[in-house]
Amino acid sequence: MINLSDILETIRMIQDECLDIRTITMGISLLDCIDADIDVACEKVYKKITTCAKDLVRVGEEIEKEYGIPIINKRISVTPISIISAACKESPVKFAITMDKAAEAVGVNLIGGYSALVQKGFAAGDKELIESIPEALKVTSRVCSSVNVGSTKTGINLDACKIMGRIVKECAEATVDTNCFGAAKLVVFCNAVEDNPFMAGAFHGVGEPDCIINVGVSGPGVVRAALAKHPNADINEIAGIIKTTAYKITRVGQLVGVTASERLGVPFGIVDLSLAPTPAVGDSVAHILEEIGLEQCGCPGTTATLALLNDAVKKGGVMACSSVGGLSGAFIPVSEDAGMIDAAKSGCLTLEKLEAMTAVCSVGLDMIVVPGDTTADTIAALIADEAAIGMVNSKTTAVRVIPAIGMDVGEELDWGGLFGCGPVMKINTYSPSKFINRGGQIPAPLHSLKN
Repeated sequence: MINLSDILETIRMIQDECLDIRTITMGISLLDCIDADIDVACEKVYKKITTCAKDLVRVGEEIEKEYGIPIINKRISVTPISIISAACKESPVKFAITMDKAAEAVGVNLIGGYSALVQKGFAAGDKELIESIPEALKVTSRVCSSVNVGSTKTGINLDACKIMGRIVKECAEATVDTNCFGAAKLVVFCNAVEDNPFMAGAFHGVGEPDCIINVGVSGPGVVRAALAKHPNADINEIAGIIKTTAYKITRVGQLVGVTASERLGVPFGIVDLSLAPTPAVGDSVAHILEEIGLEQCGCPGTTATLALLNDAVKKGGVMACSSVGGLSGAFIPVSEDAGMIDAAKSGCLTLEKLEAMTAVCSVGLDMIVVPGDTTADTIAALIADEAAIGMVNSKTTAVRVIPAIGMDVGEELDWGGLFGCGPVMKINTYSPSKFINRGGQIPAPLHSLKN
């Protein structure tokens, strides 16, 4: 039975509290596009993407108008390109250019999957793709890239961490004319998931169907507004309010996902419960933590309040959806969250505190700007640290760090839009080079032996 008060509440969430569907992402398998001739393979890739996704944007816009629910992004994820390019002899950058053209043709804003999975070593095509990432992100505007360097089951590929430290730096250097934006489209994972709808880390896993629709919701402003109505609630009541609110937010995501699936004629996959912030006023995860009782995000108590938030979001959201997946938690991207930006600028939020916070939330050290002279080995060690948190805790963690070439602490990179602006944060400059250059594989933890 339709409840008028529920309808009015949802309208208020959309109009006043920044509720939106952050993305509907179509996952597309490219396994049937493999060919030894790279030009033939690229032609197949273009045809597959433009055929499967030809109606994605139109259907998304129709649902927006029908239900009055903003759908901010329509996106595509594809099979990791290192798998597709392994049969070819030429540079995989041709695939990136093809992906970019296909994304433009169907009207989506981003396409993910220029990716490699190297958690246990390098297969054919992996190193070639990784080395091509800086060029690929320089010559395209919509393509996003990711590399998985570790997992709880396999341990951490330290050789891959070392390479990725250099690749991140090269991405920033290659795109210095666009505020080092190439590095903002590259994510380094541990325990990457196959059904993530969020960029820049989305790719379509080999265990997924040929084509599928996944949805990412967003509603930090809604959660904060709900908590503001209960200023004297105890912590158990706070958790209950967040769970109830997360349930309502996720129901909207379920509705959009199922509707899009039916109209596009492809299976509905998952709703990712992650609270994804924006630089817009009133749409901040940091402000939720401050509403719970912190003077500013980053002060003592931040990790505890974030753990509470993350757990309550999952418990509330999972009851509202037929299938939950992706990353599902609370994102803390510094440049994309107005409260995080303020806390980083004031010095209350440090890189070390952010790392502690990543142990209890999704996903990791995200959209963090560091000085341009930060060494590749330091970035590699940052990646290894974050991968260790994911490996030991059996959770997805990631690093999306942007070396601000020519800038130092206190300056700022500004990309506008959802990517926001990033204050350059201080990073420890003592050298980890001897550790990083040892190479090899950090062994998996004992609790990985579950069979």
